[in-house]
Amino acid sequence: MDPALTLGFRSPELPLFRLRNDHSLPGGPRRAPFRRAVRARPSLSSASSPPPKTRLTVAAKKKAPIDGLSDEMNAIASQRLDFAPARRRVRAAFAEVQQQLDHCLFKLAPAGIRTEEWYETNSNGLQIFCKSWLPKAGVRIKGAVCFCHGYGDTCTFFFEGIAKRFASQGYAVYALDHPGFGLSDGLHGYISNFDELVDNVIEQYTKIKERPEVRGLPRFILGQSMGGAVTLKVHLNSLMNGMESSLLPRCVKYQMPLDHLKQL
Repeated sequence: MDPALTLGFRSPELPLFRLRNDHSLPGGPRRAPFRRAVRARPSLSSASSPPPKTRLTVAAKKKAPIDGLSDEMNAIASQRLDFAPARRRVRAAFAEVQQQLDHCLFKLAPAGIRTEEWYETNSNGLQIFCKSWLPKAGVRIKGAVCFCHGYGDTCTFFFEGIAKRFASQGYAVYALDHPGFGLSDGLHGYISNFDELVDNVIEQYTKIKERPEVRGLPRFILGQSMGGAVTLKVHLNSLMNGMESSLLPRCVKYQMPLDHLKQL
Protein backbone atom coordinates (compact mmCIF):
# COMPACT_ATOMS: atom_id res chain seq x y z
CA MET A 1 0.00 0.00 0.00
CA ASP A 2 1.26 3.43 -0.92
CA PRO A 3 2.00 5.46 2.30
CA ALA A 4 1.11 8.63 0.43
CA LEU A 5 -2.51 7.48 0.16
CA THR A 6 -2.67 6.97 3.91
CA LEU A 7 -1.31 10.45 4.58
CA GLY A 8 -3.94 11.87 2.28
CA PHE A 9 -6.73 10.80 4.62
CA ARG A 10 -5.14 12.46 7.73
CA SER A 11 -5.85 15.99 8.85
CA PRO A 12 -3.18 18.46 7.82
CA GLU A 13 -3.12 19.79 11.38
CA LEU A 14 -2.04 16.35 12.76
CA PRO A 15 0.66 15.02 10.47
CA LEU A 16 2.03 11.58 11.17
CA PHE A 17 5.55 12.77 10.45
CA ARG A 18 7.08 16.23 10.64
CA LEU A 19 7.43 17.14 6.95
CA ARG A 20 8.88 20.02 5.10
CA ASN A 21 6.76 22.07 2.67
CA ASP A 22 6.84 19.69 -0.28
CA HIS A 23 4.63 20.29 -3.31
CA SER A 24 5.44 16.87 -4.67
CA LEU A 25 3.29 15.08 -2.11
CA PRO A 26 -0.44 14.53 -2.71
CA GLY A 27 -2.70 16.88 -0.87
CA GLY A 28 -0.61 19.97 -1.45
CA PRO A 29 2.00 21.62 0.74
CA ARG A 30 2.20 20.65 4.41
CA ARG A 31 2.24 23.15 7.22
CA ALA A 32 5.55 23.80 8.87
CA PRO A 33 5.81 22.36 12.36
CA PHE A 34 4.90 24.73 15.20
CA ARG A 35 7.92 26.37 16.78
CA ARG A 36 7.81 28.00 20.22
CA ALA A 37 9.04 31.55 20.36
CA VAL A 38 12.09 31.89 22.60
CA ARG A 39 12.78 35.21 24.26
CA ALA A 40 16.32 36.31 23.81
CA ARG A 41 18.29 36.37 27.05
CA PRO A 42 19.94 39.63 27.97
CA SER A 43 23.64 39.71 27.47
CA LEU A 44 25.79 39.48 30.58
CA SER A 45 27.77 42.39 29.31
CA SER A 46 24.73 44.66 29.20
CA ALA A 47 24.66 47.24 31.94
CA SER A 48 21.74 46.36 34.24
CA SER A 49 21.07 47.64 37.77
CA PRO A 50 21.11 44.97 40.54
CA PRO A 51 17.75 44.08 42.10
CA PRO A 52 16.86 46.10 45.20
CA LYS A 53 17.80 44.47 48.53
CA THR A 54 15.00 43.56 50.93
CA ARG A 55 15.59 44.51 54.56
CA LEU A 56 13.84 42.39 57.19
CA THR A 57 13.33 43.77 60.67
CA VAL A 58 12.17 41.53 63.54
CA ALA A 59 10.88 43.18 66.68
CA ALA A 60 9.44 41.67 69.85
CA LYS A 61 5.96 42.74 70.79
CA LYS A 62 5.95 45.01 73.80
CA LYS A 63 4.25 43.48 76.81
CA ALA A 64 1.12 45.16 78.06
CA PRO A 65 1.52 46.69 81.54
CA ILE A 66 0.11 44.72 84.47
CA ASP A 67 -2.84 46.44 86.10
CA GLY A 68 -2.34 47.52 89.68
CA LEU A 69 1.47 47.67 89.52
CA SER A 70 3.65 50.73 89.65
CA ASP A 71 5.71 51.81 86.66
CA GLU A 72 8.82 50.57 88.45
CA MET A 73 7.35 47.10 88.99
CA ASN A 74 6.10 46.93 85.40
CA ALA A 75 9.59 47.87 84.19
CA ILE A 76 11.02 44.96 86.19
CA ALA A 77 8.34 42.56 84.93
CA SER A 78 8.99 43.50 81.29
CA GLN A 79 12.63 42.39 81.38
CA ARG A 80 13.84 39.60 79.13
CA LEU A 81 14.16 36.47 81.23
CA ASP A 82 16.66 34.60 79.06
CA PHE A 83 19.31 34.47 81.76
CA ALA A 84 19.33 33.88 85.51
CA PRO A 85 20.25 37.40 86.75
CA ALA A 86 17.08 38.90 85.23
CA ARG A 87 14.92 36.03 86.52
CA ARG A 88 16.34 36.52 90.02
CA ARG A 89 15.60 40.25 89.95
CA VAL A 90 11.99 39.64 88.94
CA ARG A 91 11.51 36.96 91.58
CA ALA A 92 12.96 39.21 94.32
CA ALA A 93 10.64 42.03 93.31
CA PHE A 94 7.50 39.86 93.27
CA ALA A 95 8.17 37.56 96.23
CA GLU A 96 5.66 39.35 98.47
CA VAL A 97 3.10 39.73 95.66
CA GLN A 98 3.20 35.97 95.05
CA GLN A 99 2.20 35.19 98.65
CA GLN A 100 -0.88 37.42 98.26
CA LEU A 101 -2.27 35.66 95.16
CA ASP A 102 -5.89 34.59 95.39
CA HIS A 103 -5.18 30.86 95.19
CA CYS A 104 -5.85 28.08 97.67
CA LEU A 105 -2.20 26.97 97.63
CA PHE A 106 -1.23 30.34 99.08
CA LYS A 107 -4.31 31.27 101.08
CA LEU A 108 -4.51 27.90 102.89
CA ALA A 109 -0.77 27.32 103.32
CA PRO A 110 0.11 26.14 106.85
CA ALA A 111 1.94 28.62 109.05
CA GLY A 112 5.17 28.06 110.94
CA ILE A 113 6.97 26.14 108.18
CA ARG A 114 10.72 26.75 108.21
CA THR A 115 12.29 27.54 104.83
CA GLU A 116 15.84 27.93 103.57
CA GLU A 117 17.23 28.98 100.18
CA TRP A 118 20.75 28.52 98.84
CA TYR A 119 22.82 27.91 95.71
CA GLU A 120 24.99 24.91 94.89
CA THR A 121 27.62 24.88 92.12
CA ASN A 122 27.19 21.71 90.08
CA SER A 123 29.89 19.77 88.23
CA ASN A 124 29.28 21.88 85.09
CA GLY A 125 29.99 25.10 86.97
CA LEU A 126 26.35 26.26 87.05
CA GLN A 127 24.75 27.87 90.09
CA ILE A 128 21.75 25.69 91.00
CA PHE A 129 19.01 27.18 93.17
CA CYS A 130 17.82 24.94 96.03
CA LYS A 131 15.13 25.37 98.66
CA SER A 132 13.88 23.42 101.68
CA TRP A 133 10.68 23.39 103.72
CA LEU A 134 10.87 21.84 107.19
CA PRO A 135 8.12 21.17 109.76
CA LYS A 136 7.61 23.47 112.71
CA ALA A 137 10.35 23.47 115.28
CA GLY A 138 9.93 20.53 117.68
CA VAL A 139 8.04 18.34 115.17
CA ARG A 140 9.77 15.02 114.43
CA ILE A 141 10.72 14.62 110.77
CA LYS A 142 9.38 11.38 109.24
CA GLY A 143 11.31 11.44 106.00
CA ALA A 144 12.55 13.54 103.08
CA VAL A 145 10.67 14.36 99.86
CA CYS A 146 12.78 15.63 96.93
CA PHE A 147 10.88 17.40 94.16
CA CYS A 148 11.57 17.68 90.39
CA HIS A 149 9.54 20.39 88.65
CA GLY A 150 8.22 20.28 85.08
CA TYR A 151 9.12 22.18 81.92
CA GLY A 152 8.52 25.92 82.11
CA ASP A 153 7.98 25.66 85.86
CA THR A 154 10.03 26.46 88.93
CA CYS A 155 10.22 25.17 92.48
CA THR A 156 9.32 28.56 93.95
CA PHE A 157 5.86 29.23 92.56
CA PHE A 158 2.84 26.89 92.94
CA PHE A 159 4.95 24.16 94.51
CA GLU A 160 5.56 26.54 97.40
CA GLY A 161 2.08 25.82 98.78
CA ILE A 162 2.36 22.09 98.10
CA ALA A 163 5.71 21.86 99.85
CA LYS A 164 4.23 23.52 102.94
CA ARG A 165 1.44 20.96 102.99
CA PHE A 166 3.97 18.13 102.96
CA ALA A 167 6.03 19.83 105.65
CA SER A 168 2.93 20.27 107.84
CA GLN A 169 2.60 16.46 107.78
CA GLY A 170 6.10 16.00 109.19
CA TYR A 171 8.19 15.68 106.03
CA ALA A 172 11.29 17.64 105.09
CA VAL A 173 10.85 18.84 101.51
CA TYR A 174 13.68 19.77 99.15
CA ALA A 175 13.51 21.15 95.64
CA LEU A 176 15.76 22.65 93.01
CA ASP A 177 15.42 24.56 89.76
CA HIS A 178 16.76 22.66 86.77
CA PRO A 179 19.55 24.37 84.78
CA GLY A 180 17.92 26.99 82.55
CA PHE A 181 14.79 27.25 84.71
CA GLY A 182 13.74 29.45 87.59
CA LEU A 183 16.66 30.94 89.49
CA SER A 184 19.34 28.50 88.27
CA ASP A 185 21.97 29.42 85.69
CA GLY A 186 21.41 28.65 82.02
CA LEU A 187 19.47 29.88 79.00
CA HIS A 188 15.79 29.90 79.89
CA GLY A 189 14.01 26.71 78.84
CA TYR A 190 16.94 25.35 76.83
CA ILE A 191 17.84 21.68 77.39
CA SER A 192 20.90 20.64 75.42
CA ASN A 193 20.93 17.13 76.87
CA PHE A 194 18.16 15.53 78.93
CA ASP A 195 20.67 13.34 80.77
CA GLU A 196 22.30 16.50 82.14
CA LEU A 197 19.06 17.25 84.01
CA VAL A 198 19.10 13.74 85.43
CA ASP A 199 22.76 13.95 86.44
CA ASN A 200 22.19 17.33 88.09
CA VAL A 201 19.28 15.96 90.16
CA ILE A 202 21.35 12.95 91.28
CA GLU A 203 24.27 15.22 92.17
CA GLN A 204 22.24 17.69 94.22
CA TYR A 205 20.01 15.18 96.01
CA THR A 206 23.05 13.06 96.90
CA LYS A 207 24.26 16.09 98.86
CA ILE A 208 20.85 16.70 100.41
CA LYS A 209 20.45 13.17 101.75
CA GLU A 210 23.55 13.78 103.89
CA ARG A 211 22.01 16.79 105.62
CA PRO A 212 21.83 16.15 109.38
CA GLU A 213 18.05 16.61 109.67
CA VAL A 214 17.31 13.73 107.26
CA ARG A 215 20.34 11.48 107.54
CA GLY A 216 19.18 7.90 107.95
CA LEU A 217 15.49 8.71 107.29
CA PRO A 218 13.33 7.38 104.40
CA ARG A 219 13.74 9.40 101.24
CA PHE A 220 11.36 9.85 98.30
CA ILE A 221 11.62 11.65 94.97
CA LEU A 222 8.53 13.35 93.53
CA GLY A 223 8.33 14.39 89.87
CA GLN A 224 5.74 16.52 88.09
CA SER A 225 5.22 16.57 84.29
CA MET A 226 8.71 16.63 82.71
CA GLY A 227 10.05 16.18 86.22
CA GLY A 228 8.25 12.83 86.29
CA ALA A 229 10.41 11.68 83.36
CA VAL A 230 13.51 12.98 85.14
CA THR A 231 12.42 11.12 88.28
CA LEU A 232 12.04 7.83 86.40
CA LYS A 233 15.51 8.13 84.89
CA VAL A 234 16.98 9.03 88.30
CA HIS A 235 15.34 5.91 89.74
CA LEU A 236 16.61 3.65 86.94
CA ASN A 237 20.12 5.06 87.24
CA SER A 238 19.99 4.52 90.99
CA LEU A 239 19.00 0.88 90.52
CA MET A 240 21.82 0.28 88.04
CA ASN A 241 24.34 1.90 90.41
CA GLY A 242 23.10 0.05 93.48
CA MET A 243 21.72 3.21 95.12
CA GLU A 244 18.58 3.42 97.25
CA SER A 245 15.62 5.18 95.63
CA SER A 246 11.87 5.39 96.23
CA LEU A 247 9.54 6.87 93.62
CA LEU A 248 6.56 9.21 93.89
CA PRO A 249 6.16 10.11 90.18
CA ARG A 250 3.35 12.47 89.17
CA CYS A 251 3.38 13.09 85.43
CA VAL A 252 0.02 14.84 85.11
CA LYS A 253 -0.96 16.72 88.26
CA TYR A 254 0.55 17.88 91.49
CA GLN A 255 -2.04 16.13 93.64
CA MET A 256 -0.70 13.48 96.02
CA PRO A 257 -2.90 12.05 98.79
CA LEU A 258 -1.12 12.69 102.07
CA ASP A 259 -2.71 9.58 103.63
CA HIS A 260 -0.98 7.49 100.97
CA LEU A 261 2.30 9.27 101.66
CA LYS A 262 2.01 8.39 105.36
CA GLN A 263 1.92 4.71 104.49
CA LEU A 264 5.17 4.76 102.52
